[in-house]
Amino acid sequence: MTRKRRIFIVDDHPLVREGLANLVNAQRDLMVCGDAEDSTQATTKIRKTQPDVALIDISLKNESGLELVKDLRSQFPQVALIVLSMHDEALYAERSLGAGAQGYVMKREASKNVLASIHRVLEGGVYVSATVASRMALRLSSPREAAARSPVERLSDRELEIFRLLGQGRTTAQIASDLNLSLKTVQAYCARAKEKFGVDSLTELLRAAIRWEDASHVK
Repeated sequence: MTRKRRIFIVDDHPLVREGLANLVNAQRDLMVCGDAEDSTQATTKIRKTQPDVALIDISLKNESGLELVKDLRSQFPQVALIVLSMHDEALYAERSLGAGAQGYVMKREASKNVLASIHRVLEGGVYVSATVASRMALRLSSPREAAARSPVERLSDRELEIFRLLGQGRTTAQIASDLNLSLKTVQAYCARAKEKFGVDSLTELLRAAIRWEDASHVK
């Protein structure tokens, strides 16, 4: 009898975890071996359960999904990582793959695409949706022009996470607590982001973050 491949789910929404678990467990060759709602739980439980694949929400509440992907890739190189995202944005796909993920799936995609991504990475491949792949190809075909169009392109991964949280209405003090950083460090990242956006105040950066978060979010 063929061993079922073990899938771990990381998402801060119980209903999403339940829905994904039902989808996975309905497959003859797959099974959910555990789940987590935050990065701390994820690291502890993945170490115990040793899954073949981990499905990871990139927008965990008040946490850095990209940093979690990097941490899991470092600690568990044998586990294939698939990012689940509400962001219809090629930039997030590129950053996720660069952080160590083998797949990037938008949450609005059909269930069959989630399953396709799991099977693809289990075979050693990489999965992104056709839509995101097309946008990535356009960006990569003219990287200088893309970077010139959007200051977001020039943000580091950590700056991008802080920018995203600003766009969700978090204060710098809250972000420092969320990401386990000092307030001074967060302020330094914000200062670098302001330079890249060509703005002078945190208020202006906040407005840009809110606009970007709204525009890049799947409606």
